Amino acid sequence: MGWVGRGGVEGLACRGMADLPVPENPAGPDLPAGPDLSAGPQGPVPPERPEPPGHGAARPGRSAPPLDLAALAAEAWSLVADDAARSAAPDGVTDAVPPRRLLGIAGAPGAGKSTLARALVAAVRERHGAGSAAYLPLDGFHLSNAQLRRLGLTDRKGSEPSFDVWGYAALLDRVRREGRREIYVPDYDRTLHEPVAARHLVPPSARLVITEGNYLACDAPGWRAARASLAEVWYLETADAVREHRLVERQLAGGRDAEQARAWVAGNDQPNGEQVKESRRRCDRVLVPFDMDMFSWRD
Repeated sequence: MGWVGRGGVEGLACRGMADLPVPENPAGPDLPAGPDLSAGPQGPVPPERPEPPGHGAARPGRSAPPLDLAALAAEAWSLVADDAARSAAPDGVTDAVPPRRLLGIAGAPGAGKSTLARALVAAVRERHGAGSAAYLPLDGFHLSNAQLRRLGLTDRKGSEPSFDVWGYAALLDRVRREGRREIYVPDYDRTLHEPVAARHLVPPSARLVITEGNYLACDAPGWRAARASLAEVWYLETADAVREHRLVERQLAGGRDAEQARAWVAGNDQPNGEQVKESRRRCDRVLVPFDMDMFSWRD
């Protein structure tokens, strides 16, 4: 299994994610087998970030991790482990809630974000227990078709303004702060073509929550508030031709004919992708995929 990154930077190994079979409930009922409160508090605007390193680049004081899914999951879990070491309860305190960290995975449409996020959640659960990690997709905050019609955004579904960003930011803030109750998480249903409530669950035991979506590093109101709840954001960079193929296949599976599918991708997904690419430099690291064998995990 090879790892490669742009300009010699090492990156995450991935193979064509569109062909990846998603295991049936690999690590809990809130990970589906299929593919895939009012305004939250405005967080501080994160400073401009330098060009992010690839996966092989280590944080200060750390050596580069081994190059496989288990190592990437361990790197994600280290966000929790490091925080737990810094905030250990004083002697004699037994009811302190352990820290919870949120990791974001950003990338253009069709990059494979949900596949990677679910694989990481499954790997963390396998190593640290079924309730140790949870999945929280931005797609659950798609506006309903009725709201898109009201706003004149029906033909721009998936664009930045077609999400309830403040609802997403509020849920991230709640998930980060509230560790004693179950928290239900919405998702998007590609059969209904609508968001659905409570498909996923963040249990009180979850120490790591992985969220993914196009605009996690977008420098705009609402998205900055969401970013403030995330310990890190990793950018999944996938070749445009690979993404376009996956996106056309997605539209075909959703009921469009070939001409309609290509037109939708060209007129909607591609402009959205160009906007997302501009956020790459604000991410903490870049994962450059070319092989997905690492995601062929078993229960």
